[in-house]
Order: sequence, then C-alpha cells, then structure tokens
Amino acid sequence: MAELLLNVRDLHAGYGKAEVLHGLTLTARAGKVITVIGPNGAGKSTLLNALIGVLPSRGTIQYDGQRIDLLSLEERVMLGMALVPETRALFATMSVEDNLLLGAYRQVRLGNKDSAKSLNEVFMLFPRLRERRAQLAGTLSGGERQMLAVGRALMGKPRLLMLDEPSLGLAPLIVRDIFATIAALRATGVTILLVEQNARAAFEVADYGYVLEMGEIALQGPAEDLARDPRVIETYLGAARRKGGA
Repeated sequence: MAELLLNVRDLHAGYGKAEVLHGLTLTARAGKVITVIGPNGAGKSTLLNALIGVLPSRGTIQYDGQRIDLLSLEERVMLGMALVPETRALFATMSVEDNLLLGAYRQVRLGNKDSAKSLNEVFMLFPRLRERRAQLAGTLSGGERQMLAVGRALMGKPRLLMLDEPSLGLAPLIVRDIFATIAALRATGVTILLVEQNARAAFEVADYGYVLEMGEIALQGPAEDLARDPRVIETYLGAARRKGGA
C-alpha cells in the first residue's frame, strides 16, 4: 500500500467567527488522486485553503509524516505542496512563459536552477502553452488559463497538487483534456487532491473520494464504489445514470 502523504484529523476552519469545516478527517496516499465533491457552500475551497495555510485552522495536518498545521504558507509550499485556486490567480500582464518561470520559485530556493528542463516538461504536457509562450496571460482563453495555472504549479515539482474546481466554466472538450492531464500526472507519481463539482468526471479519474456536505464528510470510499452509491447517483450524478446503468 502506498505511503500516507497527507493525514488530516479533526480539522476546523472558516472565516472569522463563521466556522465552515467541523472536525473534518481526510487522508491521501502518495501517487493517488483523491477527490472531494459536494454542493456549493459545503466547504470544499475552505478545505484546500486551510491545508495550504491561506486560512487559519484548528486540528492536525500531517504532511509526509510531519505536522504542518503551525507552519506558514511559504513553509508548506517549500515542503512540496501546491494549490491551483479556483480563480487561477495568474499575472495577467505577464507572458505565459514568465508566469511559468515564477512557478519555479520553490526549485530555485532548493538550489535547482534548471528551469528550462521544467519548462519543457510543462510544454510537453500542454503543447498549447508552448505556442502561446510569449502571449500575455490575460489574453488567453479559459481553458488555456487553466492549463497555465496547472503548469505554473507543476514548475515547483510538488508532491501534493491541490486543484480547486479545475473544470469550472470550461467547455466540455476542454474539461476532457484537463481530466486527461490529471490522469497523466498521476502516472508521474504526483499526489492530487481534486475538489470538483463535476462528480462524474472526478470519479472517472480518482482513486478515492469524499462527499463533503455542510462542512462534514457525509460519505467516503473508493471512487468506483461512490460512483455506484444510490445517494451519490441521485444527488450528484443524476437519476439518468442509475436508469441507464452506465
């Protein structure tokens, strides 16, 4: 069995006095894709922001055997955690290539100055970014911006890549490409924590899943089992799947 890379216990987090996560427990094994699905307002983005250190939290967060819940955001990033936020947070007035090079910050700090190699690896994963390397990030299409956001995170060579709603607002063909990329990344050994509203696509690529409702884990299990769970089908996949037997 793969090693336990992320071990979260009794996590509480929120905004000001409004608690959103109520004692959440979650694990992620190395090299696996773990998905968290749930409705709007369930606390999915809050979870990722708490794990990376953007939001204060209570509880225990262990990463690679080390407790990190008292560490700063920068310290967590230096340990190999990366978050691609829902907003993508690109530098719109900078070129595609410069956005990517900024993502190599962790590797430069660790003494690895071979950014050209990392850049080429990202371009192989996303050929369209190579074509747009001199273009300003703010002029890219929605799908290209998502590719750039993921590519920038990968420049830091993370062990844990957290993706917040990567399919949001994208055309179906682009969503297919994004999830194909997620599957390809898993093959490289990167652990992925995927927050997603498109449950069908998430379950197809994930190894294990959690259903988050009202700040608490309502269901969990292997992704293929959750995809067959009557409650999940009814709420997140639609009755048509159950009737069609797909």
